[in-house]
Amino acid sequence: MKNQDSILIFGSSGQIGKSLIRKFTKNNYKVIAVTRSIHRKGYQIKTQSNYGYLELEEISSFQRENISRLMKKASICINLIGILYEKKENHFDLIHSDLPSLLSRVASENSLDQFIHVSALGIETAIDSRYAVSKLSGEKKVRENFSKSVILKPSIVYSVDDNFTTNFMKLLSILPIMPLYYSGKTKFTPIHVSDFTNIIFDIVKNKINAETIECVGPEVFSFKEIIFKILKSINKKRLVFSLPLPLAKINAKLFQLMPKPLLTMDQLKLLKYDNVVSKKYKTNFDLKMDASKKFDDEIKSYSFNWTSGGQFSKK
Repeated sequence: MKNQDSILIFGSSGQIGKSLIRKFTKNNYKVIAVTRSIHRKGYQIKTQSNYGYLELEEISSFQRENISRLMKKASICINLIGILYEKKENHFDLIHSDLPSLLSRVASENSLDQFIHVSALGIETAIDSRYAVSKLSGEKKVRENFSKSVILKPSIVYSVDDNFTTNFMKLLSILPIMPLYYSGKTKFTPIHVSDFTNIIFDIVKNKINAETIECVGPEVFSFKEIIFKILKSINKKRLVFSLPLPLAKINAKLFQLMPKPLLTMDQLKLLKYDNVVSKKYKTNFDLKMDASKKFDDEIKSYSFNWTSGGQFSKK
C-alpha cells in the first residue's frame, strides 16, 4: 500500500543518502532506504534515522519487478546512485544512464508524485568524458520518462563523509608533494552536504516538479585554492607544482590501475572543465534555496583528523 509520506531512496549509504535520512526522518517522513547489502551497510544506515521512520530494503539486482514492488510503497523516489570510476560490473552507461532510465520509467508507471534525480554540474561541455556523457544521457532519459521529474546538478558535495576533501586531507598529510593538473585553474563551487540536503527537503516539502536545478554553494574556488585551503586546515606545508599534461596522463594511467583509483584518465579529462553554473538552468539561489555554509569553516570542523596530534593539535 502506497504511503503518501514515504520516500524511497536509492543510494542511501553515501554521504547524501545518510544526510537525507537524518533530515527526513527527523521531520516525520518515512524513508525506505534501498541497499544491495544490509549486512555491510544496514547498521550504518540505521544509526542515521529517527526511530520508527526507517525501513531498510535489500535488493540484489535492479530488476523491474523489484523496483516496481518498492515504488508501490512510496509516493516520492530519490535517485542518488552514481560512480566516480568504472569497474567491470559497474560502468558509467549502466549506472548513470540505464538505471535512471529504468527508475524514472517505473516511477511514471506507478504514478509517483515526485521523482528526484541527482546528476552533476558542469558536464554539458565535457564531451570527451565518458562520465559526463553518461550523466547527460541519464538526464535526457529521465526527462523523457517522467515529465515532471526534478533533476539536480550539484557541484562538489563535501563533508566529513565525502570522497573529496577527506581524500586530499589524507594524501596531503602523508605526501611531501602535490601535483596540480591544468595548473590548478579549474573552478569549483562546492556545496556542503547539509545545504544540499536542505534543498532536496524543500523540493519535497513544497512539491516542486518539472525543474532542472544547478546546486552550488556560496563561493567559487580554483582547484589550487582548494588544495591550499585544505593544507591550511590540516596545518601542513607541501610542495605544490603544476604537472605538464603528458606527465599527468602517465600519472592517471598508473593511478587507474589501483583498486580505488586516485585519478583516472576520464577524471583527468573532466578536470579541464569548470564546475560552475552554466546559466542554462535555475540555481538553488534563484529558487530562494539558500546554501550558506562556508568551505573554510566546515572543513575546519573535521580536518583535525589529519593534523599532527589530532583533535588536541595546536594551530
